[in-house]
Amino acid sequence: MKLLRVGAVGHEKPAILDPDYNIRDLSQVIADINPALLAQDFADLRNIDIEQLPILSPHERIAPCVAGVGKFICIGLNYSDHAKESNTAIPNEPIIFNKWTSAISGANDQILLPRNSVKTDWEVELGIVIGREGRYICEKEALDYVAGYCVINDISEREYQLERGGSWDKGKGCDSFGPLGPWLVTKDEVPDPQQLELWLEVDGQRYQQGNTKNMIFSVVQIISYLSQFMSLQPGDIIATGTPAGVGMGQQPPKFLQHGQVVRLGIEGLGVQQQQVVESAS
Repeated sequence: MKLLRVGAVGHEKPAILDPDYNIRDLSQVIADINPALLAQDFADLRNIDIEQLPILSPHERIAPCVAGVGKFICIGLNYSDHAKESNTAIPNEPIIFNKWTSAISGANDQILLPRNSVKTDWEVELGIVIGREGRYICEKEALDYVAGYCVINDISEREYQLERGGSWDKGKGCDSFGPLGPWLVTKDEVPDPQQLELWLEVDGQRYQQGNTKNMIFSVVQIISYLSQFMSLQPGDIIATGTPAGVGMGQQPPKFLQHGQVVRLGIEGLGVQQQQVVESAS
């Protein structure tokens, strides 16, 4: 299933894509695409006749694909080519940081440049959506805890992240820095999360082109590792790292400017597109 949420901020409703990619209204079937739905493994959706659901306008806003996210956990430097362009050693263990849930936005919502930002950057990433609570998860059972996958743009203000003291979190959690979606694709439609092409373009120029097979730490390793330090719960989101081609790694470095358009996608998981704007407040 390809699940999504549509509508203006504060008025989102759940939806599903039919085989022809029409957006079908799920609001009479479920309350939302939220931790409660994920925890019961989409039971309310298993036997519905999608063709009987109302078709929604394709022009509605695509909201974040999951509501009620509890934790937004990120893995840093998880592709060797990105570590190299960052002049950083390949990590021996996953590097963990967080985005605040207030950073979450829709797949096509605007990227808001923080006030006085000079180094806002892009990062296409595979997102894991957790569907089952667990601690101390072994790798062979890790995928049992996955509800599905989505596209994430791990937008990052590099000056805040690297030059202002403190942890990476400072440059990772600004408002609009966590677009999720367009869809939550259930794990049965992604037989191997380590064989997905991912890419990103700015103003039509491709900067990132990679494959999840090149992750240093795989999806199952990440889930198992994180669960040693915290419980994972339905609705938690994990961003799994980005391949080479970020703005910071260009020669000379390039960073996002007002008016630019970022477009990114992952094989089978959909495409995002965001326009960059100066924050109004």
